[in-house]
Amino acid sequence: MVEMENYFWIALGGALGTMGRYWCSGFIARLVGETFPWGTLTINVLGSFVIGLFAALTGPDGRFFIGTTARQFFMVGICGGYTTFSSFSLQTLNLANDGEWLPAVANISLSVLLCLLAVSLGYTIANSLNSMNWM
Repeated sequence: MVEMENYFWIALGGALGTMGRYWCSGFIARLVGETFPWGTLTINVLGSFVIGLFAALTGPDGRFFIGTTARQFFMVGICGGYTTFSSFSLQTLNLANDGEWLPAVANISLSVLLCLLAVSLGYTIANSLNSMNWM
């Protein structure tokens, strides 16, 4: 029964993450246009930052330890539903198929570099918060 409860929470988190991705992608597209997949890039960078921050803050050595189900709800559900690696892959393939090699390579390079930097930054900030003496 516990296993089914975990699936419920992960599914709920996934639905929330997916709705957030849809909103954010549309917002970015309206803001800067759709000639480059800025929405997907922004979502992947932000999602990488948030999962790094959350993982370090809520893990066994974190400042705010939470249980496995809550971590799965957020990290597997919300973050998994929010980030868009499959969209990134398809958009990059479409750019390449359209002969847009420079934007395709830029999308790959920026996505990998910025997402790794974002997850590292989130993790580092969380570890700093974990080591602070709070009243």
